[in-house]
Amino acid sequence: MLFDIEPFLHVWRSHSLHIALLFATAAVGAVPTSTSAQETATVHGDFVGTLGPLHLKLHITAAPDGGLTGTLDSPDQGAIGLPCTDFHREGRILSFSVPVVHGSWKGSMDDDGATLTGTWTQGSPMPLKFTKDRFVAAAKPSMVDGIWLGTLRAGARPLRIQLVLTRDNIGQEFCAMDSIDQGAFNLACANVEYAKGKLSFDIPAVHGHWTGNISRNHNRLDGTWNQGVPLPLNLVRQSQPWAPPPVTHSAAIPPVDVDDMQSVLSSDLEQAFNSGALAPGTSAGLTIGIVRKGVRRVFAYGTATPDSIFEIGSITKTFTGLILAQMIEHGIVKIDDPVRLLLPVGAVPTPRGLDISLLDLIIQHSGLPRLPDNLKPSDPDNPYADYHAANLYAFLSGHGLEKVGDPPFLYSNLGVGLLGQALAYRAEVAYPTLLFDEVTGPLAMKDTVISLSAEQVHRFIEGHTADHRVAHAWDLDALAGAGAIRSTADDMLTYLEAQLHPEKIGPTGPESSSKALTLAAAITLSHELRADAGTGTQIAFAWLYNTATGSYWHNGATGGYSSFAFFNPKGDYAAVVLMNTTVGASGSFADLVGLHIAQRFAGAPAVSLSE
Repeated sequence: MLFDIEPFLHVWRSHSLHIALLFATAAVGAVPTSTSAQETATVHGDFVGTLGPLHLKLHITAAPDGGLTGTLDSPDQGAIGLPCTDFHREGRILSFSVPVVHGSWKGSMDDDGATLTGTWTQGSPMPLKFTKDRFVAAAKPSMVDGIWLGTLRAGARPLRIQLVLTRDNIGQEFCAMDSIDQGAFNLACANVEYAKGKLSFDIPAVHGHWTGNISRNHNRLDGTWNQGVPLPLNLVRQSQPWAPPPVTHSAAIPPVDVDDMQSVLSSDLEQAFNSGALAPGTSAGLTIGIVRKGVRRVFAYGTATPDSIFEIGSITKTFTGLILAQMIEHGIVKIDDPVRLLLPVGAVPTPRGLDISLLDLIIQHSGLPRLPDNLKPSDPDNPYADYHAANLYAFLSGHGLEKVGDPPFLYSNLGVGLLGQALAYRAEVAYPTLLFDEVTGPLAMKDTVISLSAEQVHRFIEGHTADHRVAHAWDLDALAGAGAIRSTADDMLTYLEAQLHPEKIGPTGPESSSKALTLAAAITLSHELRADAGTGTQIAFAWLYNTATGSYWHNGATGGYSSFAFFNPKGDYAAVVLMNTTVGASGSFADLVGLHIAQRFAGAPAVSLSE
C-alpha cells in the first residue's frame, strides 16, 4: 500500500482530452515563427511550470531558420511528449497550441527568454508561468545514474516503481520516482545520498524512504522501501523509461438507447471476454447499471450477477458529501464551520491562522496529505482495519488543522475520512448509522451498507488483485467516510437517479420521511461547483465535474475491486460500473467501461475496450 485507498485519482475527461492524458504522440515538424526588428529575447530549451496541482515540462527547440518546435509533458498525469504547434513570436510575445488537448498558451518572454509568463486556456483561462530548467548534467554520470524499474509487493497487488537518477555538474545526485500502476509520476526525491555503492533517498510527498546498494555489475539496486512498514524493493537498470500504451477509439455510432446498450457493450467487450480483463480464468465479474430518462437496466458479465455486492471504494466520498449537505440543510452544521470544532474538545490544538473548514475537506482543498503518517497497518492486505479514531486524533494532535495559504486541489483520503468521522461525532452516532439516517434510509437503498448481513454475505462477490489472485476485503473504521461502502448496481442506480432528478424524491416511510424532505435540497447543494480540480475539471461536494461533457463523476478502487459512476443532467443519463478486480497496470478497466458508456450515450467516438 504505497499511497491511498484508490491508486491515485484517474482523471476522467472528454474523449479528446482523455487521449492526451494517457499517451504521447509523435513530435511535429518545424513551424516558422514571426519575427520583429525589436525582438531581443530568444527562447529554447527546457522549461518547468505548475498548473494548479500539475507539474508541467515544456521543451522548445529553435531551428536555424528561426522556426520553433516543442512538446509538453504532464508527468503527474502520465502524459509525455504532447506536440505543441502554431508557434508565433512577435517581439516578446510568444504563443503556441497543444491541439491534442484543445489547449493554448500565450504570454511574454522575460529575462532574455528564461521566463515565460502567460495564460493557459483550455476552456477557462489559468495563469501558467514557465521558468528555464537550469539543471546541467554531469559530464560523467555516476554509477547509479539512469532509469531503474522494480516491483513493490504492497498489499493486494504488485506496484511497478520507476526511478530516474541523474547527477549534476557539481556532483549532486537528483532523482524522481514514478508509481506506474497508481498513476503517480515525477514524485521528487529529497536527501539523496550515494557513496561507496550505497544509495538512499526520501520521497516527501508520501513520507517514504528507500535505502540499498548497487550490485557489482551496476545493473541492480537492491534495497528496502519504508513507508511505515519495510518492504523489499529491488530495481533493475533499463535502457528506456516506461511509457503508457496508446489509447485507441472505436468509431462513433448513433447515440445508443438503454434497451440496446447491453448488446452494444457485449460486442465492444469481445476482446476483453476472449483474452482481456474478462477472459476465462481471471475470475473477473462486471455488473453495469444504466439509466436514461427514467428507463433503467442492470446486467452482468463474467462471475458477477445483477445483484452482486461490490466494494465501491472512493465513490463513498460522494455519500459523505451528501451527508454533509443534509446536515447543513438540517441546520446541524454550517458549510464554513471549522472541522476542529466538530471533534472532541482538545483533540486538535487551536491554530494560529485559519482553520480547515468542512467545505475545504469535501472539495479536496484542505492541504491535508493523502494519508496520515501514522497509518501503519498490521495487515497490509486490509490496511485500514486497525486505524481507529484514537489513531486519527493522535495524528491530528501533532499535525494540526491549520489552513495554510490557499491550498490547491490535492486528493486526500485523510481529508474526507476525517470529515466523515467529524460529522458522525457531531451527530453522536457511528458513520454507518449516519449513512443510513441521512442517505440510504431515505432512498430505500437496502443493499448499500458498510457491514453486510448474513444474506448479503452470500452476494458479496470475491475480489481479486490485478494479477487475478483472491484479495482480502477492506474494512475501514476512522476513515470510513473515504471508502467503506459496499453496494449493488441496482442500489447505485437509485442513487444516481436521485442525482439526476432530486425533485422527484419523496418520503419513503415514517422512519425516513423527515430526512427525505430535505434530501432534494441537499442533493442540489451538493452539486454546486466550488473549485477547480485540474484542467477541465471542477469539484462540487466530492463529485468531480467535466466541463466539456457536463458529467459529474467519481471512481473508486480497493485491494480487490474497482468502480466508476457518473451522471449527466443535460442528457438525463447515468451509469455505474462495478468490478471485482482492482486497478491494473494499464489503469482502471471500470473507468474505461464507464467512459465508453458515456460516449456511446452521446454518440461520440468511444475509447476502445480492447487491451
